[in-house]
Amino acid sequence: MALRILIRGAGDLATGVAAELKERGHQIVMTEIAIPLTVRRQVACSRAVYEKKAVIENHTAVLVQNETEIKAVLGKNQIAVLVDPEGEIRTRMHFDVIVDAIMAKKNLGTSMADGPCVIALGPGFTAGKDCHAVIETRRGVTLGQPIYQGSAIPNTGVPGMIGGYAIERLIKASADGVMEPVAEIGEVVRKGDLLAVTGGYPVYAQIDGIVRGMLQSNVNVTKGMKIGDVDPRMEPSLVYLISDKARKIGRGVAEAIRTICYSRYGLVFLAAGKSSRYGEPQENKLLSEKNGKPMFRYLLDQMRIYPMCTRVAVSGHTEILEYARQHGMLTAENQNPEKGIARSLQMGLDVCCRQNPKLQGVLFAVCDQPGLKAETIEHMLEMAVKNPGKMICAGTKEKLGNPVLLDRAFFQELKELEGDIGGKQVVRRHPEQVMLLETAPEELQDIDEKTQNW
Repeated sequence: MALRILIRGAGDLATGVAAELKERGHQIVMTEIAIPLTVRRQVACSRAVYEKKAVIENHTAVLVQNETEIKAVLGKNQIAVLVDPEGEIRTRMHFDVIVDAIMAKKNLGTSMADGPCVIALGPGFTAGKDCHAVIETRRGVTLGQPIYQGSAIPNTGVPGMIGGYAIERLIKASADGVMEPVAEIGEVVRKGDLLAVTGGYPVYAQIDGIVRGMLQSNVNVTKGMKIGDVDPRMEPSLVYLISDKARKIGRGVAEAIRTICYSRYGLVFLAAGKSSRYGEPQENKLLSEKNGKPMFRYLLDQMRIYPMCTRVAVSGHTEILEYARQHGMLTAENQNPEKGIARSLQMGLDVCCRQNPKLQGVLFAVCDQPGLKAETIEHMLEMAVKNPGKMICAGTKEKLGNPVLLDRAFFQELKELEGDIGGKQVVRRHPEQVMLLETAPEELQDIDEKTQNW
């Protein structure tokens, strides 16, 4: 399910973030200043401020004036761009995620209190203080890496090396005054060619290359300000493509969103049943094998992709508990399954809450559902993030099934359950709070008898 994401700033790096998030199905709103100063404007949504619309790769950004226009543009699967230097729109509309991509090298007013998930790009921010995560923006092995405690590498003022050149690539204003471009974006230039005039003084190319970026005309600039960029690789397509750097930063933002949002949820895997209807007496169905793999592992193995969640396996079987611990999961040992599923639910919930008292919700899944897919868990978590206060159930229009994800608002009711009654009783009490994730029947099938195919 799409998250509504606000990106402060609409320059080329911010646009790379927007593209990566939009391609993952999210809705994007971007804010900008009235006169954007984006050098790589051919690949920046900020261009929409003075051209009304900008197309970057396959994404269309449209200038909007208010909330009504924002919703209309989002409804067309486009990016909304709003002139809003202070980011005031975040106080008038709900956003699931806020990304500070202004790249000012300092915090201009972003706070962790701005939203449930706040992320900032580059230096000037401290994760855990100003925001939930900082994304490294300096080229190198850590580029795009989310930081959850601490800050990004300080700004050096020296651009990354491309084609053997760094500082020489930059085109800088020679004087204070009005910007008058001479060379055009995409034009091949030679060292010494006239590229622009600023404040009446010429600006010359320092290397051979292709003009990858240039400020628009009639912008007021100051001496030494970056006004353009020459790329020595002489590749015209690079002028119109979002940079690899921006894409990698965007992927880091996507990773941080997933980690931050999902870390507020617990996953409890129930594997303490008696298998009373399965095969011979005392035969444990969860240890029965298919293709050399015990039934319980079909679920636990898929859940290894959620290390950010608080994961708890509830069982009385040593093999299951040991396997869960070996793969980074917490465990709750239930040696009295005859007391009913309510006890297992409560044991799992208790471990989750002790590990993370601020959990927003817990998903309960049974280990005799070997057809359940990780993608279904992903969709349920997405729905929960988007709809706090709700219960999410996998199932069909005819019948609710497992897993079930319950918001923390229902934890007390879970703690009061008794006997062989699961979370479905809580679900039935509050039908108006239930959201259904339609799921393929083969995923919902629980294996109770040995004759069933799985």
